[in-house]
Formats: sequence, structure tokens, C-alpha cells
Amino acid sequence: MSTTVHEEAEAKRGAFSSRKVFMLAAIGSAVGLGNIWRFPYVAYENGGGSFLVPYLIALLAAGIPFLLLDYALGHRNRGSAPLSFARLSKGAEGLGWWQVGICFMIAVYYAAVIAWALRYTFFSLNEAWGDDPEGFLFGEFLQAGEPGVDATVVMGVLIPLALVWLAVLVVMVLGVQKGIGATNVVFIPVLFLAFAALVVRSLFLPGAGEGLDALFTPNWSALTDAGVWAAAFGQIFFSLSVGFGIMITYASYVGRKTDMTGSGLVVGFANSGFELLAGIGVFAALGFMAQANNVAVDEVAAEGLGLAFVAFPAIISEAPAGALIGVLFFGSLVFAGLTSLISVLEVVVSAVRDKFDMTRRGAALAVTIPSAILSLMFFSTTSGVYVLDIVDHFINRFGILLVAVVSMVVIAWVVRALPTLAGHMDRTGSIPLGKWWIALISVVTPIALVYILVRELIDNIKTPYEGYPTWMLLTFGWGAAAAVIVFGFLAARSRWRDPDALTLPQQDTITTTKGTVR
Repeated sequence: MSTTVHEEAEAKRGAFSSRKVFMLAAIGSAVGLGNIWRFPYVAYENGGGSFLVPYLIALLAAGIPFLLLDYALGHRNRGSAPLSFARLSKGAEGLGWWQVGICFMIAVYYAAVIAWALRYTFFSLNEAWGDDPEGFLFGEFLQAGEPGVDATVVMGVLIPLALVWLAVLVVMVLGVQKGIGATNVVFIPVLFLAFAALVVRSLFLPGAGEGLDALFTPNWSALTDAGVWAAAFGQIFFSLSVGFGIMITYASYVGRKTDMTGSGLVVGFANSGFELLAGIGVFAALGFMAQANNVAVDEVAAEGLGLAFVAFPAIISEAPAGALIGVLFFGSLVFAGLTSLISVLEVVVSAVRDKFDMTRRGAALAVTIPSAILSLMFFSTTSGVYVLDIVDHFINRFGILLVAVVSMVVIAWVVRALPTLAGHMDRTGSIPLGKWWIALISVVTPIALVYILVRELIDNIKTPYEGYPTWMLLTFGWGAAAAVIVFGFLAARSRWRDPDALTLPQQDTITTTKGTVR
């Protein structure tokens, strides 16, 4: 395949207009719902202020190195996750499709949480949940009964969920720069400004200091607990969007002469900075709630849906200018969720385009419309919240973490491509990737993730997740995690529509201080 043909193919795929747009898109993907509702509680439960020590080590030893691995794969091989793995080694293509399956699964349920946040942004104006936020969430709003499968549609969820998918469809059809890039250029600054305003408002609430004391008071003995270190590594992987194709895909849309290592540091620290900001805002508000109810902070601290849709509505009802806090908080969830959802769906769209040589519009419609239909079918019903909870738990733990471990082992020890990838990143990178990076990717990070996986596996076997019925856990939990693996390796067996697609693009010649390299 000639250089000209490759250049035409890359132009057809689309590209970010600048390094700044790429970094905003990458930050938009990394900064999601988990930063806001997961990190504060994980930090609080695992040593408070002392948790920042293993968290920072995990970021430097595992998070950023793996982020750079994803960048190297996508930037060098100029393709979606399946194409980038296939250009590395044809036998590794299935890993890329495994990641595509994970992203498709996440997109289908993730949109539902954004729809809930959208409704709650408006509920905040009149405190529609009344005196019982938990009863309102599961009763009047979601109309959730006992765990099971019930196809009764909840119109209050169906309509905002359809609006979310309509907005996402428009972005995906518009393309890499006009859609994804332009959206992030607007949404990310707005998100940071809105959340910063929320933090400032929360800090002036009575009791905010007690909340911050609860979060940041260090428990140094926690550093001797292996579970705390596992939590730190797990949080980094959950929040950085690494290991399941997003950063591979985004890196393939970046100019060949871009400083990818410097970009990785900016994205990694921006994501962690937002998590710290989220922790301050959330626990300042929880401190107010604890003081208002004359209870300890640990009695009101929560994570996930409990924090977002139960604890915060209670705070909004009692706080001065509660409506403002509500609009800022739930609006931030909407912005953070949308930028992450777009990135997750782009992994699937990009893979379909590469594999079947489709137009941008055709691939976007072929992926987004079925995703929206499945999302509306499963998550606008009275049983949607339970299915969502189970799928999210198992896909995150036994999907993302598992494929990350397998990918690292294959790249480091089977294909032995780490020196090549490091050399590629060093061509234009401001931070050289030497033996330290290869050691982290090939040894340190896989060992840490295997430990986390084993712990999670033992915990989920010993204690069924949240006490859900076994058949639901087998179907939507273990079944979903297994289905993405099976899909990955079946999809890899199908033929590429363009027989030349697997040819690695010719690399530009760049003169460095060490000489001329390709």
C-alpha cells in the first residue's frame, strides 16, 4: 500500500485539528461519573489523606505508563483498537475486538445514568424528591420493584434517555473534529468551571470543614493493608479510560509529529486533579449534611448512585441556595457523562469503519442506532437500575481489568513489541521511554492488576454481589463479562473488507538529536 493511499485513508478516517483538541478529548473521556461519585468515597474508605500516597504511586507506576502504551499503539499503527492490534500481530486482533465489545456494553447502560442526571438537573429547581430522596429515586422516578426483569416502560426515563442518544448520534455523525473535538472544546472548560463553582459554594457551607477533615485526615496504618494498594491501582484504571480501546482510538487521530508522552502526563494529572477537586466538593457538602442532621460524616458518606441521587438531593434540600448546588452538581454529571459516552462509542464506530471500510456517517448510524435501541429497551424499564448495577460491576472488574492484563502480557511477552513502541514514542516525545517503562508495563502493572482481579474474583464468589438473584448475576454479570470475550475472538475471524488494511503505514522520517529515525 503506497504512502499516498495511506495518507488518503487517514484523511478519510478523520483527525483532531490540534494537540490541544486531542488532549481535551482525552481528558473528557477520562473525567467521567466515576471521578465524581467513586473517588471521594474510595479515598475516604482507604485511609483518607494517606490514600493519596498509594494513589500517586499507582498513577505514576501503572496509570500513566499504561496510558502511554495505549497512545503508542494507536499513534504508531494509525487505527482503531482491532486494527492497531492486528497491525502489531494478526493473532492479537481479538484483543481489540474484546475492547470493542466492552465499550459497546458500557455505552448501552452508561447513557441511562446521564439521562437520570439530566432529569435531576431540573428536579433540583423545585426539589421534586421531597423529604425522601431514596424513596423518590426508586419509587416515583425509577419505579423499581424487586430485582428481576420487568419490561414496563418508565416514560420519565425513556424521554431523557432518547434525548441523550439523539445528541450523541449528532456528535458521532459529525465526525472526529467537528463532532468529538468540538464537543470537548466546549464541554470540558464548562465542566471544570461548573464543578469549581460547586466546590467553592460547598466550602462555604456550615460543617464543610468536618467533611474535609473526614476525607483528608490520614490513617497511616492503612498503608500496610494490601487492599488499600489494590484500591488505589483499581481507581486509577477505572478513571483514566485505559485498557479498553479509547486512548488507542483517540491517539490514532493525532498528527504524527505530536508529543505523545508530554500529552500523556497532562491528561493523567488533569484527570487526577479533577478527582481531588471532586473529593473536596463532595466531602465539603457531606460535612454540611452530617452537621445539619447531627450525625458523623461516616453515616452520610456514600458512593455511586447513593451519593449522586440520594445523598446530594438531601444536601440540596437543606443547603442555602440548594437549587444552585443541584444544577451545578447534576449539570456536571451530564457534561462529564456525555464526553465519556462519546469516547466509549467512538471505539466501536472506529472499529466498524476500519473493518468494513465504511463511511463515517454509515458507521455512526450502524453503531449508534442499535446501541440506542438496546439502551431504551433495557434501561428505560422498571428493572433497568438493577440490570445496570450488575452489568457495570462485572464489566468494570472482569472486563476492563482482565483485558488490560492480557493485553500487557501479549504485547510484552508474546509479540515482544515494547521496545518498538518505546522507540516510536521517543521519536517526538518530550519524555524518553526507557527500560523503566518497559519494566513497569511488562512486570509491575500486570502483577498489581492480577492481584486486584484475584481479590475481586474471590470476593464475588464468596459473597454474591449485592445479594442479587443468582440467575441475574449469571446472565447480566458473569454472562456479560464472558460474552465480550467470545465476541472479541469471533469478530477477529471475519475478513477485512480492504485486504491492504493490515499493512502498517509508512512512518514519517524525522531528524532528532540522535540521528534520522523512522
